[in-house]
Amino acid sequence: MKTIGLLAGMSWESTELYYRALNEGVKKRLGGFHSARVAMFSFDFQEVLDIVAHHGWEASAGLLAMKAQQLQAAGAELLLLCSNTPHKVASQIEQAVQIPFLHIADATGRRVKERGITTVGLLGTITTMEGDFYSGRLSGKFGLGVLVPTKVDRELVHRAVFDELVMGIV
Repeated sequence: MKTIGLLAGMSWESTELYYRALNEGVKKRLGGFHSARVAMFSFDFQEVLDIVAHHGWEASAGLLAMKAQQLQAAGAELLLLCSNTPHKVASQIEQAVQIPFLHIADATGRRVKERGITTVGLLGTITTMEGDFYSGRLSGKFGLGVLVPTKVDRELVHRAVFDELVMGIV
């Protein structure tokens, strides 16, 4: 079994879902008392938000890449980023390590294609919905049509993410 590196804490609520899914998957596959081997760095989400707000995404890319390298040094054999929006800097993280980086849009694209779906709706933060790092990967690599809400609805979804989901209100 491989050791999985998790770049986590953006938000911890999303991290909890990843951690639970990994462990449930291992338990289902191997049974008994098996659980996932995980090396994790959990960011203080507010600090990451402050870095992006004051210094931009490139500064956050440097921080995430550095922590990815630390996870690799700690024995991680593959890397996951436990939130959609930070995938905006996934290429910088991927370039910083020698272990595989599993991009969430690739996992999503594969699953969608397996089900015969050709068009998907994309919900998330404004950065995720308006950027090309997720939708462009789904369309370019998997040939999927990607729909996003209108501007007013994107703002509503963004508020729901930050005012509810990130605060643990589901």
